[in-house]
Amino acid sequence: MSSTSVPLSMPTVPRLRRTPADVAATLPVAGTKKVLLAAPRGYCAGVDRAVIAVEKALEHYGAPVYVRKQIVHNRHVVETLEDRGAVFVDETDQVPEGALVVFSAHGVSPAVVRSAEERGLRTIDATCPLVTKVHREAVRFAKDDYEILLIGHVGHEEVEGTYGEAPANTQIVNSPEEADRIEVRDPDKLIWLSQTTLSVDETMETVRRLRERFPNLQDPPSDDICYATSNRQAAIKKIAPQSDLVIVVGSANSSNSVRLMEVALEYGAKAAHRVDFANEVDESWFEGVETIGLTSGASVPEVLVQDVLRLAAEYGYGTVEEVVTAEEDILFSLPKELRATLKEHGDGSRGLGGRGQRPQS
Repeated sequence: MSSTSVPLSMPTVPRLRRTPADVAATLPVAGTKKVLLAAPRGYCAGVDRAVIAVEKALEHYGAPVYVRKQIVHNRHVVETLEDRGAVFVDETDQVPEGALVVFSAHGVSPAVVRSAEERGLRTIDATCPLVTKVHREAVRFAKDDYEILLIGHVGHEEVEGTYGEAPANTQIVNSPEEADRIEVRDPDKLIWLSQTTLSVDETMETVRRLRERFPNLQDPPSDDICYATSNRQAAIKKIAPQSDLVIVVGSANSSNSVRLMEVALEYGAKAAHRVDFANEVDESWFEGVETIGLTSGASVPEVLVQDVLRLAAEYGYGTVEEVVTAEEDILFSLPKELRATLKEHGDGSRGLGGRGQRPQS
C-alpha cells in the first residue's frame, strides 16, 4: 500500500472461540509451525488510486461524496469510507442532481456516463487505467467491425462496463465450457478480450478452447489480465504445494480474491478459506496444520493481513517467511478531474497508486 494513502481504521479485534492452549492440546502438530506469506499481495496500483481518489474528494469537497457501486470490492474499505462520509449507490439516478459522484475502479459503460451528464452530476472517474485499456480495445475493434468475445463473468461491474462500450459486437464467455457452445457470425473476424481479475489459467483454457473452434481468433494487443491478478496468482501457486492451509484475505464479491482461493486448491493446498477479517478465522482449521499460506486480494489493505498474522502467532504460527515472486513499482496518476482541484489547492499529491510489478527472473 502506498505510504501516502490516508490510513484506514482498524477492524474488530479477532474473536477467539477456543484458547491457544486448548487448541494445542487437542490439535497437536508434529512439525514446526510457520506461515508462508505471499508477496506480492494486497493493494494494487488501480485500487490504491481509486481509494485515494475518494479520500481526496472527501478532504477537498467535503461529505457527502457519492460513489457508484463499491469503489473497490472490499468490506473494510467501503465501511471505512462510509464512516468518513462516502455514500455508495447502485446507480447515478440515486445521486442528487448536481452532486459529486465517483465512478468505481471497475469502470462504467458510456450509458452510465450519459446518465450522469443528464443529471448534471460532477464526476470523478476512478476507473483503473488497465480496465480503461480494455474499454479502448473494445471500442477500437468494434469500429473495425470485429466480433468481440469478452471472457468474464456476467454481472461483474467490469464486464458490464466493457460490454457497454460495444454491445452490438460483443458476446460474453463465462467459462471454458461456454467456449464449446458459443456461435459467432464470422470466425475470420474475431478477437478475445477479458475481465482483468480472472484466473489466468481459466482464461487461457477458455482461449484454447475457443481457438480450437475458431483458429483465426486474434489475441488482444497486450495482456488483458492485470499485473496484480497475475502476480498474486503466481505467488499463491508457489506457496500452495507447501501449505496445509491457505487463508486468503478478501471479500466474497472480490473476483480476484475468490480466484486466489480456487488457485490455491488447484495447486496443492490441502485446504483453503477466504475471510474478510481475522475474527472470521476458525481455529479448527489449524488441526494438523504445520504450514499456513497467507495472501490477500488486490483490494485488501495490509492492516487486515497483519491482523491474521497476529492471530496465527497466538496459535503458535509465529515464524513468518515471506515468499517473493515479483517486485511491484507501478504508480498511476490520480483522475484528471481531481488533479486539477489538488493543484488549485496546492496539494502536491499525484496518483501514488499502489505497486506495479517486475517479475523476478
